[in-house]
Amino acid sequence: MNYKGVIIEESLDNQAVLKEVKILSSQIEPVTERHRTPWIKQWTLHTVEVAEDIADQIADLISQNLDKEHSWYADYKNDKYHYIIFRDKIFKIDLSNPVLYQDAREYGISVGIPEYQVDFGLDDKTTS
Repeated sequence: MNYKGVIIEESLDNQAVLKEVKILSSQIEPVTERHRTPWIKQWTLHTVEVAEDIADQIADLISQNLDKEHSWYADYKNDKYHYIIFRDKIFKIDLSNPVLYQDAREYGISVGIPEYQVDFGLDDKTTS
């Protein structure tokens, strides 16, 4: 089963990675103080589909191309696994053991991502 998730275009040093996934929809949000990204004016959120057979390679590609100067993550999941991708660190969460989300949350907070943004879980928006 393919994966669905979100990649924020502005989080990528090299946006060519977006050509490797299927973009299902895009939404532009103006940056607010709550985003904690004052160096940009907007977030372009791409809801993407990733083929199951290349999910590991796409995770590596995203991880290598996330902004070097700021902390970001991207994620996608299907009904079995949830990839949470940081620069140089990838979590592949087995959804049958959601306790593993705690490691991803702790890591995200440790690299400076606001706590409210690392609210990973089985009911998050990447499945819709």
